Amino acid sequence: MIERARAVVIGGGITGCSVAYHLAKAGFGEIALLDKGQLTSGSTCHAAGLVTQFNPSPTMMRFRRYSIELYRELGVFETVGSVRIASTPESLAELQRGVSRARAIGLDVELTSPAETLELLPAISPNQLYGSVYLAGDGFLDPHTATWALATASRELGVTILTDTRVSAIELGPSREVRAVVTEHGRIECEVVVNAAGIWAPQLSAMVGAFTPSAPVDHQHIALAPVPGHELSREMPCFRDPDNLVYGKSEAGGILFGGYEHDAPPRWIDGVPWEHSGQTVPADEERFAPLMEGAIRRFPFLENAGVVKLVAHPDAMTPDGNPLLGPMPGLRGFYLAAGLSLNGFGGAGGIGKAIAEWITTGETELDVQAYRAWRFGEIYREAGYTAAAAQEAYRYYYRLRYPLDTDTAGRPRRVSALYARLQEAGAVFGCKNGWERADYFQPGAPWRRAGEDQRAFGWRKPPYFDQIAAECAAIRERVGIIDMSSFGKIEVTGPDAVTLLERACANRIDRPVGSVVYGQFLDDRGGIVADVTITRLAEDRFRVVTGAGTVASDLGWLRQSIGADERVELRDASDERCVIGFWGPQARALLHAVTGADVGNDALPFYQALELAIAGARVLAQRLTYVGELGYELYVMPEDAVQVWDRLLAAGTPLGIAHVGYRAIDSLRIEKGYRYMGADISAGDRPDQAGLAFCVPLERKGAFRGRAAIEQSRASGGERRIRTLMVGVDAEYLPLYGGEAVWSGGKVVGRVRSAAYGFTVARNLAYAYLPLELDTQAQLKIELFGSRVPAVVTADVLVDPEHVRVRG
Repeated sequence: MIERARAVVIGGGITGCSVAYHLAKAGFGEIALLDKGQLTSGSTCHAAGLVTQFNPSPTMMRFRRYSIELYRELGVFETVGSVRIASTPESLAELQRGVSRARAIGLDVELTSPAETLELLPAISPNQLYGSVYLAGDGFLDPHTATWALATASRELGVTILTDTRVSAIELGPSREVRAVVTEHGRIECEVVVNAAGIWAPQLSAMVGAFTPSAPVDHQHIALAPVPGHELSREMPCFRDPDNLVYGKSEAGGILFGGYEHDAPPRWIDGVPWEHSGQTVPADEERFAPLMEGAIRRFPFLENAGVVKLVAHPDAMTPDGNPLLGPMPGLRGFYLAAGLSLNGFGGAGGIGKAIAEWITTGETELDVQAYRAWRFGEIYREAGYTAAAAQEAYRYYYRLRYPLDTDTAGRPRRVSALYARLQEAGAVFGCKNGWERADYFQPGAPWRRAGEDQRAFGWRKPPYFDQIAAECAAIRERVGIIDMSSFGKIEVTGPDAVTLLERACANRIDRPVGSVVYGQFLDDRGGIVADVTITRLAEDRFRVVTGAGTVASDLGWLRQSIGADERVELRDASDERCVIGFWGPQARALLHAVTGADVGNDALPFYQALELAIAGARVLAQRLTYVGELGYELYVMPEDAVQVWDRLLAAGTPLGIAHVGYRAIDSLRIEKGYRYMGADISAGDRPDQAGLAFCVPLERKGAFRGRAAIEQSRASGGERRIRTLMVGVDAEYLPLYGGEAVWSGGKVVGRVRSAAYGFTVARNLAYAYLPLELDTQAQLKIELFGSRVPAVVTADVLVDPEHVRVRG
C-alpha cells in the first residue's frame, strides 16, 4: 500500500490502464491504479478484441484511430483489416450513407462490391450479399495482452498498480473536493480520482453523491471449432454482418463470433455485486440461437462446427449508447471514464488521452460534448428506466435504426399537462429526454407513439410529408400552435446570479427586468457548449431556457462555472411551467383576442417578456420565434395550461389556427437560418463561424469565458463558416439526414450538419461549414447513397431575410 498519490484511477481494465498511462505520459506524477481483483478481471477479460475505425461520430472515429496507433506502438495489434457486410438492400443503402459520413470526417474508405467482398472473405456465402466496407488498417488484439502491455508501459512511467484492493469510500472536503480514497487495505490521500470501474462505476459514483446512468447488459459470444476442409486463416479480416447481428474473427482455424440480441437482459440493475469479477454469467442458448442462425447464413459450413464454448458476460451500456466522460459538476477532482457501451478497446486509447488532457489542462483536444458524464437528467436516477433505455441502445447496436426512428423504452415517462389535448388532435408522439412530444399530427386519426416508423417506408419520402407541408403552411400563412413544455428551464437566483451569467454567456445579460437574451455559453477556446435564451425575471432571478435534451448538460456547465464565493442557486425547473408556442401572421391577432392587455410592438417588442392574464391565468408571454415568423412563447403553470390552450384554440379558429409538431419546426427554422445545438453548432464551432457573431458583442464590459479566443479569432480571420445549401433540383425530395460528405473540385470540403425539406421554398436544404472561398452560388456535390447530387451555396436566410415578419 501507499499513503499518498496525486491521482487514483479506479479500475484495472483497458480504460483505466489507458487513463493511468496517459496521465503519466503527461507528467502528472504520483499516479496509482487500483483494482478490486486482478487487471482485466471485469468486462475487459471477455472482450473479443476487434477494433475498427468505422464510426459516424467524428470524435469516436478519432478515438479509435488513435487507439489503433497506440496498440501498434505497443506491438499488440494484428492488422488484418475488417469487412462490414450488407446483407439487405436497406443495409447497403445504410453502408453507402456510412461511407459518405466517414469520408466527411476524414476517414478514407470505399464501398466494395459483392465480388470484391468474396475475394476478401472467400469463406462466406454469396447469398444475400450486396456489398461491404473494407478497412485495411483495422484488426484485432488479445484483450489480456493489450491491457497488460499498457499496464507495463504505465509502470515504466512510474504508475503504482495495486490489485486486490477494493475501494470502500471516497473522502470529500468541505468544498466537495476529493481528499482521499479509502480501501480495504488503507487510506490513500489524493486530489484526483478517475472512476474507470466499468460495470461498478455507478456504485463508485454514489460514494460521492453523483450518479452514473449505465446498466450492465448481458452480451454473448461463442467459440466454434475448425470444420475440416473449412479451416480459417489467422490473416482473415475481421467481419461484421449487422443484418445477421453478428461480428467475429478467425481463431485457431475456427471462428469466434458474437452479436447483439434483440432481448438481451439488463443485469444487477440495483448494483453489481462486488464479488463478481472475471467470471461469466449463465449463457442462454435459446436467446443466442438467432445469432447462430445468422452466422450460419453467412458461413454455411458452421452448421457442422463443434461448440468450444458459449460465453455470457455483462457490459456497461448507457441510455444513448455513448461513453460517460469527464468531470462531474459540483465536485472537484472527480472524473468519469465509464459506460463505454461496447467502445472499450476501440475507444480506450483515445478516451485515456482525453481524460488526461481534461485533468492536466482543463480542455480536450477533441470535441467530447456528446460524451459529457453529466448529460443525463434526473429521470435517469431511476435504475429501471436507465436499464430499459440501455437495453434498447444495445438492441440497436447492429440492428438498422433509421434516422427518423425514435426511442420506445420506458414510454410514456414524461408528459405535459397538454398531453390529452395533443392526443385528441391526433398527435404522433416522438420522445426527447423522456418527454412525449408531438412530431406531427394526423387530424381525425387516433394518436400514437412513434417508434420504428421509418422501417415501413425506408429511405423513401415519408408518407406524412404532405401533412408536415400543411403544418408549415399554417405557420407561414396563418397561425400554428405547439406544445413546447419539454423545453429545459433552469432557474438561476441569488445576489450573484447576474455575475455568473455575464461570465458564462458571451452575450450581455445585465439588461432590464423583462429582457430576453439569446446567446451561447463558450469554452476557453471559444467553442459553443450551450445555445440558450435567458429571461430576466427579477433583479436577482433569471430563467435559462434550453433544449429538452441539453438541460442537464447546460445545468452542469453552469454549476462548474460558479465562483467559490458566489451566492447563486441553480435549479432544474423544467417541470414547473408548460410552454405554449404560436407563430404566424395572425399570432398578434390571436394574442390580442385572448387578453385585454396591450400586446403591440411598443408594449411587447421582440426579445421582451410581459406578464398577461389569459382565461383567468397569469402567464409570461415572451416575444420569440424559432421559425422566422411573428410569435410568442407562453409560460404557464401546469394547472392552468389546458384552459389557456383551449382559449387560444377557440379564439384561433376563425384565424385558421392549426396544430404543428417538431418536424415542421425543423423545416421552418432551416429556411430561416436558425441553428440547432449538437448538429449545426458544437464545442468545435465558434459563434463567428456559425453566423452568430451578433451574440458576442466584444464592446460589452467584463470578461466572459472564451473572450480571449474570440478576440484572437476575429483578429486573425477565419477559414470556414456555416452556409446554407440548396440540394438537388426543383421540388425533388431527397433523403438527407445529416453527416453526408460535401464535395468541391474532386475533394471533400465539409459535411452536412443538418438537413430538412424547406416547404416554403420547395427545396431540400442543408447546413455545412465550408471554406470561405466557397461563397454564394458555388457549385458543390453532396454524396448521397453512393451518388453525388448537385448542391449550390445559397443565401443564409431564405425566408424574410430582412426579418420584417419576425419584428412585426
